[in-house]
Amino acid sequence: MIKGFKDFLMRGNVVDLAVAVVIGAAFSSIVTAFTNNLINPLVALFGGNNVEGLAVKLGDNDKTIMDFGAIITAVINFLIVAAVVYFIFVMPMNKIKERREKGQEPGPSEPTDVELLKEIRDLLAQRQNDTRA
Repeated sequence: MIKGFKDFLMRGNVVDLAVAVVIGAAFSSIVTAFTNNLINPLVALFGGNNVEGLAVKLGDNDKTIMDFGAIITAVINFLIVAAVVYFIFVMPMNKIKERREKGQEPGPSEPTDVELLKEIRDLLAQRQNDTRA
């Protein structure tokens, strides 16, 4: 049972997607604070006192503001999160996958017939003990 779960987790696509979701969610507040408090002031140097200085108002209505500073902030947030996910999680998983393909590291193994029979025996014994109690 545990080997099947391990095999499921070691599939490349499942691990990549799970890692991206978890890290993206957990790391987003750190990245947002980093860009709002460090990057945005640097970008604001070119646009005025704040990042909103990189906005263009197309008319008299406040809803016609094109805020380039917000777009730059979103792009920086995305690039930081993507770099962390790639270099800390995806790249090591790819190296493990390459080693397995070369035969240097054994891949997930299939359970043998004997192991399956032992697991069935143990489950039946457990079920029998549960019904007696």
